[in-house]
Amino acid sequence: MLEPIRIVKAKAQRAAVVHLTMPAKPTTIDEYLAAMKVDQRVALQKLRRTIRAFVPAAEECINYGVAAFRLKGKCIAGLGAAAEHCSYYPMSGAVVAALRAELKGYATSKGAIQFEPAKPLPASLVRKLLKARIAEIGAGKTADRPRARAKN
Repeated sequence: MLEPIRIVKAKAQRAAVVHLTMPAKPTTIDEYLAAMKVDQRVALQKLRRTIRAFVPAAEECINYGVAAFRLKGKCIAGLGAAAEHCSYYPMSGAVVAALRAELKGYATSKGAIQFEPAKPLPASLVRKLLKARIAEIGAGKTADRPRARAKN
């Protein structure tokens, strides 16, 4: 879906109205994936199926601009893509730290695991990541805390 945006430019004492269209922000994972390159979409769809199979009760959503999955109101996983890679977001730096040895060979940060679309994360690794995050939520040690809203 495209939303029209109007921009007014002043040119030599007369105003010209220019109509531009900006892509609407996705509201579903299907919409999110539709905007991806084919190889990234295929890899992320496989990751999505793995998550849905392991946690069928998870609710799909868009969270912080990426496709995500919630369980009992807490985000347990996210997925996304950049120009040259795909990412899995465990929604917790503690999960990445706990499974550091398992993640050898992948570029990681505190909150993301990057992989090439041609080499998606193995389902067994995704299940371990999900299991660790779900255990963390069950123990009450979650990274999901209310954040202060920016003042306008």
